[in-house]
Amino acid sequence: MALHPVVESVTARIIARSRPSRGAYLAHLDAARIQGVQRGALSCTNLAHGFAAFPANDKLSLKEYKKPSVAIVSSYNDMLSAHQPFEGFPQIIKQAVREVGAVAQFAGGVPAMCDGVTQGQPGMELSLFSRDTIAMSTAVALSHNMFDAALYLGVCDKIVPGLLIGALHFGHLPAVFVPAGPMTSGLSNKEKAQVRQLYAQGKATREDLLEGESKAYHGAGTCTFYGTANSNQMLMEVMGLHMPGAAFITPNTPLRDALTVAASQRAAAITAQSASYLPVGHIVDEKCIVNAVVGLLATGGSTNHTLHLVAIAKAAGIVIDWNDFNELSAIVPMLTRIYPNGDADVNHFHAAGGTGYLIRELLDAGLLHEDVNTILGHGLRAHCMEPFLGEDGKVFWKDAPAASADENVLRPASNPFAPDGGMVLVAGNLGRAVMKVSAVKPEHRTVEAPALVFNSQEDFMAAYKAGSLDRDFVAVLRFQGPRANGMPELHALTPALANLQDAGRHVALVTDGRMSGASGKVPAAIHVSPEILAGGPLGLVRDGDIIRLDAFTGVLEALVPADVWHARSLVTADLSPNHIGMGRELFSMFRSTVSAAEEGATTFGLPSPIPTTVALHDADNVGDTVPGSDEDFLARK
Repeated sequence: MALHPVVESVTARIIARSRPSRGAYLAHLDAARIQGVQRGALSCTNLAHGFAAFPANDKLSLKEYKKPSVAIVSSYNDMLSAHQPFEGFPQIIKQAVREVGAVAQFAGGVPAMCDGVTQGQPGMELSLFSRDTIAMSTAVALSHNMFDAALYLGVCDKIVPGLLIGALHFGHLPAVFVPAGPMTSGLSNKEKAQVRQLYAQGKATREDLLEGESKAYHGAGTCTFYGTANSNQMLMEVMGLHMPGAAFITPNTPLRDALTVAASQRAAAITAQSASYLPVGHIVDEKCIVNAVVGLLATGGSTNHTLHLVAIAKAAGIVIDWNDFNELSAIVPMLTRIYPNGDADVNHFHAAGGTGYLIRELLDAGLLHEDVNTILGHGLRAHCMEPFLGEDGKVFWKDAPAASADENVLRPASNPFAPDGGMVLVAGNLGRAVMKVSAVKPEHRTVEAPALVFNSQEDFMAAYKAGSLDRDFVAVLRFQGPRANGMPELHALTPALANLQDAGRHVALVTDGRMSGASGKVPAAIHVSPEILAGGPLGLVRDGDIIRLDAFTGVLEALVPADVWHARSLVTADLSPNHIGMGRELFSMFRSTVSAAEEGATTFGLPSPIPTTVALHDADNVGDTVPGSDEDFLARK
């Protein structure tokens, strides 16, 4: 089917907008590649240090300058249930790579924090900045220049975006992302939400709450609701950076291990030493980014990706904004119902047909670019597959099922749950913000009510517990942006707001903070930009101002006479308590340099042209350093 005209026009606009920075990025990519293995750029002393502790046979392979070397960059730790299974992956990878004549080394670990643990805690104020920290840690791991490809082990919220941003700054290297999979289904997400609301009402004890949470989060693997972590996994599939169908196979199973073997061997097969060289910088291009946005919208994915996809694109020299999300959302149908947009979890989604079915439906509807590079080669249709375990213990793939096994969870594009992607841009005299409305009933998508202004979620919860919020209102929660306090997620507010809405009150939230993938049935305009510390107008709102939030018309307005509005001064607040303790003082440089939310809330900028006097390697080691487009790359292949 022909490409949808809106997908085509948005893509063309992004290509035109990105031309200078994308060209600079590709020039960097070409300049970093050398003839032969990358370790050929190292001196003998450098190389001896690099393999000193390696087994003899692997050391011999590295000495010969012939066999490719694959880096392992892992976010393993014991505390994240999603990342605990990575403990055993390096040995699987090393053996798998040896079997195809290559060598793998554990290049480095990256930090990985759990937003579930830090939710509502001071540590959450490090969460967003951990993404760029992970990118920098990835760069440190790869800075030894020993490697010809890399495997990235990660699943959750800021971790996969951080790994991919780091990988794109080494865009001349092939990159294969390796997931660990979701935990098996426990207490349903609907029952978990009910326990939380009862606790917020004082009708359940802390013991009741902990028992419910423990039944929901009960073992190794990703949390099973469709938040940022599982949105990450969906995007890695749609972007062609996973082995097909790898995202939602549960940990510690033979099929999971077989997929890890296949991913490892694929990384070794697509280095510059092969005839199938596929560097990640030529996979993640403008069409790939558009595909990612479409995949996010078609599944009702996490609003965090209105930050992360912007940042990922920027790392590849590509410029996108919330207008692009908004235009695509208007024409991309909703094909899934996964909690919080429905009752099912990601295991149900996988059983209904999974990512292979989803990608095929979107391709056949003309909503995805098929003509892209992936880790399998050229063409996204190769990822319309489902993995199975063969009798020999190896993975093999079959075409995704022709029909969904459960249309309450996953539907064809011809019969969607909704005609749009459920994510809208709202704008007005309060700035620009994102709303996720896929889980918000239509009757709640417009709220016009007096503002109640809060400077912290603690202030809001104190008012709720005091019984002073039993009314119609719009909570304006300010000083939650990246410059102010690191832009924490604000899910502690969700049960309270949901209780008020269930009681018949017209309520909404407007904030420069985040709500992410677990945001649910209460209307929330989030990521309001610019934030107050950048001169944003949320600082002009006063208690009692009538706020209109309308997802249908895209309006975010304080209905205040213009002369009154412009006569006001921005409020200030003492933010020093948010800058000290739990390591927050170490991140002051991030708060002082971070870009606006719509620019990805990044601490790095777009690529700049390489000065003509700078050489990255000795002249006799440099390959073709003439800047080339993605089309030039394909032509050379």
